[in-house]
Amino acid sequence: MSQWDDRERAAVVALLRRTTTEKSERELVQQLTEESSAVALLSQRLAPVDLFFDPVDEAMAQAMEEIAAWERDGIHVITLGEDRYPHRLQDVFDRPPLLFARGTVLDEDNGVAVVGSRAVSSEGRSMAAELATRLVERGLSVVSGLAAGVDAAAHRAALRAGGRTVAVIGTGICRHFPPENRDLHREVAEQGAVFSQFWPDRGPDKTTFPLRNGTMSGYSLATIIVEAGERSGTRIQARKAVEHGRPVILMRSVVDRTQWGRVTAGKPDVHVARDALEAMAIVDDLLDRPNQLESLLSRIG
Repeated sequence: MSQWDDRERAAVVALLRRTTTEKSERELVQQLTEESSAVALLSQRLAPVDLFFDPVDEAMAQAMEEIAAWERDGIHVITLGEDRYPHRLQDVFDRPPLLFARGTVLDEDNGVAVVGSRAVSSEGRSMAAELATRLVERGLSVVSGLAAGVDAAAHRAALRAGGRTVAVIGTGICRHFPPENRDLHREVAEQGAVFSQFWPDRGPDKTTFPLRNGTMSGYSLATIIVEAGERSGTRIQARKAVEHGRPVILMRSVVDRTQWGRVTAGKPDVHVARDALEAMAIVDDLLDRPNQLESLLSRIG
C-alpha cells in the first residue's frame, strides 16, 4: 500500500474477517502488496452499493470498532504496509498481513531467535540461558516463542540480563500458553514485545505453532536451535529459516540426535556449534557480514 491511514488498517481487518483459509490469506498478502489501497480492494470484494445499504461502510465501521477495543486494551494493531510493521519480517514470502503486539514495537529490531524443545534437559536450559545472556551483551534482542523449556529459559535469562526480549506466540495475544507462563508473558511485554498473528482470543491448535515459527524466523536475523527431538516442532523453524535465506545455528546435540538435524546441517548457511562460545563466534561473523561485503566491494572497485 502506497498510502496508509486508519481506514487502510480497518480495511485490512475487514478483509481478513472474510478470509477463511491459509491459502486465501497468502493471496490477500500478495494483493495487499500489489494494490495501492486496502480500501479499494475491500470495495472490489463486497457487493455493490445500493440505495439502502453500503456493505463497505458497514464492514469498515465494524473493523474500526474492533480496532478501538483492542487498542483500549493496550494492544498495538499493525498491518502490512505500515511503517511500523517489522521491516525484516516484511521481506519474507509468508509474512502475516496483520500483527497484534504488546510492549515496545521496533520496526528495525536486531534479534536472534533462541528456540528448542519444551521438554528440555538441564544442560539445554543452561545453554539457552547462556546464549540469551551473550546476545544481550551484544545489544541484540532475544527472540523466542514463550513456550515451556528452551523458550522460557531464553526469555528469563534476557530479562535477568536487562536486555530486550521478544516473543512470537502461537495463540492470540490475549491467551497464555502454557498457562504457567502468564507472568512471563507480562514481563516480556514490559521489557520488550509480544507479537501474535492470530485474532486476540484464538487458542492454540495444530496450525498455529507452525505458522508462528515461520513468523519468528522472518522476524529474526538468525535462528539458534538449542535442543530438539526428532519430532520437535522446532524443526519447522529450521526449515522456514532455510526457506527465508536466514542463517541457522544448530547445536551439536541436535545434529547428533536427529535425522532432520543432520539433513538440515547440509543446507546453505546452516552452521553447527559445539558450545555457546562457538555459537556466538558464528553470530559475530554473521553480524560482520555487511562489513565483509563492503570490504570486498571496495577491493573490487
